[in-house]
Formats: sequence, structure tokens, C-alpha cells
Amino acid sequence: MQKSTLVKSEVRSYVQEKIKQKIQKVENFMEFTLEASREVKKTSKYDSIREEMHEEIYQIQKQLATLKDLQRNLSKIKQNTSDRIQHGSIVFTNKARFYISVSLGEFFFEGDRFYAISEESPMAKIMFGKKVGDSFTLNNISQIIEQVS
Repeated sequence: MQKSTLVKSEVRSYVQEKIKQKIQKVENFMEFTLEASREVKKTSKYDSIREEMHEEIYQIQKQLATLKDLQRNLSKIKQNTSDRIQHGSIVFTNKARFYISVSLGEFFFEGDRFYAISEESPMAKIMFGKKVGDSFTLNNISQIIEQVS
């Protein structure tokens, strides 16, 4: 993983694909739920079921909107390379690997565990501006920055 520009673009593509897959799953579930709601008979006997289905559809719509926001925000990240940590950086510490981009959480890329974190997260905020060799502590856990791309 020494080719930082290549790795960064590969990690970004991987995260984009993960978000795209999640959107597809949620859209498929939405179709299934909408179809099921149409099958519920229109009598008062089924009112509570219809209400539950409408609530489920509302929750799915919220989840879909959140995923599309992640997708939109990821597309805005510039592919700059810097020796200092910034939005879009991939950071290797002695404890973990981070992609400062969107709040997607844990993912595995080429056998390594990464965490896609938002620039608004406490972890990203404490790392911003730091460079290789710098250290920081968050939640009583000290980390040393080993690589930034």
C-alpha cells in the first residue's frame, strides 16, 4: 500500500460501491414493502397492519435518503494528497486505518480493516492537521500516526 494515490482512489471506489450496494438493497426492500402493502385488503380489519407498513416505508425512505446523502458527500471529496490529515485522507495509525470521508463505519479492503469516518466525528476532528509521527489520545486510547495519504 505504498502507492498512496492509487490506494486512495481504490479505497474511494470501494466505499462508493459499498454505498451503491446498500442503496440497491434498501430500494429492493422498499419495492417489496410497497408491493406487500398493496396486497393488504382495504378493510378496517387490516388497519393496524397498514399503519405498521406505512411506518416501515417511512423508515426505509429515511434510510434511503441518508445513504444518498453519503453518496453525494463522498462525490464532493477532493482527491488531494497532503502530508497533513484532511478531509479525504487515508490515515494509518498504530491501532487502526481510517478513511476520512463519510460515516460508513467498518469495512474490509484488501484484507485490511478500515473505518470510514465523517469529518465531523471526534476521531477525525482530533486528527485534522496532524502528520506522520504525531500522536493523539481519544477516549484514553493513544495512537501514533504512521502514514497519511
